Amino acid sequence: MGVVLPVLFALLAAFSNALATVLQRRAALSVPQSRGFRPGLVLDLLRRPVWLGGMLAVVVAGVGQAVALATGPLSLVQPLFVLELPLALLLASLLTGNRLPEALWLAVGGVVVGLGVALASAAPDGGEADVPLDRWVPALAACAGAAVLLAAAGLKRPVGKARAGCLGAATAVCYALTAGLMKDSMRVLDSDGVVGFLTAWQTYGFAVAGVCAVLLLEHAMQGGPLVASQPALTLGDATVSLLLGVVLYREDVRGHWWVVPQLIGVALIVVGVLNLARRGTDLRAAR
Repeated sequence: MGVVLPVLFALLAAFSNALATVLQRRAALSVPQSRGFRPGLVLDLLRRPVWLGGMLAVVVAGVGQAVALATGPLSLVQPLFVLELPLALLLASLLTGNRLPEALWLAVGGVVVGLGVALASAAPDGGEADVPLDRWVPALAACAGAAVLLAAAGLKRPVGKARAGCLGAATAVCYALTAGLMKDSMRVLDSDGVVGFLTAWQTYGFAVAGVCAVLLLEHAMQGGPLVASQPALTLGDATVSLLLGVVLYREDVRGHWWVVPQLIGVALIVVGVLNLARRGTDLRAAR
């Protein structure tokens, strides 16, 4: 049961996030477009039942992710969220009644096979349960700085690929940071109970990072085509999460000749995700 439980709950969370993406995009495209950073966007979306359904799916995903992170390494759990994109496209095709072409099915297969090869060869394991504050401070500063710079760069651009890509990357950093803080807060919940959890800085840290991620995601969805925002979000989340797992939690990843199949798996994932995003812009039709 070592990896079975975290993998199952991570897959549940990935499916719920995919459903949330489809529903939230449908809602985001139904409200007035904004050129700048507009917190009032969420107020507009609150009037859309579809968006509320998407947020409910986000809650389910959060619970699944919390259990997965509490029982497995960050560098195993978060890369599984790469599956969100193929799952989102499959769900969107079901909602719109449009069949996925063969090329997209091949891309889905590439992502799944690549992820399996990459994780099996990397075999992420181990790690420290308790991350000291002196390790958290530079990680928090680096993630916050990267997210702010990427968001600022995106918001200066007109609607298009550059804007969507930058905002998608900023969202990815916030999602990865949310996962890292959530994992530490689950450790606090297990050791100190509910009171400890509610008084831990990590709990409020992942709440703030999560809210920032949701708000940035809505702007990324409005910022340009899926071909730009989704790869940045999908691949960025997996990459930053892997780095946080190794740097913060000291999780072990195989090296030496195992790097070769890892790179092959990553290449399959990248090609698959890019093809899915480029040819799967029918998500806009899921209105």
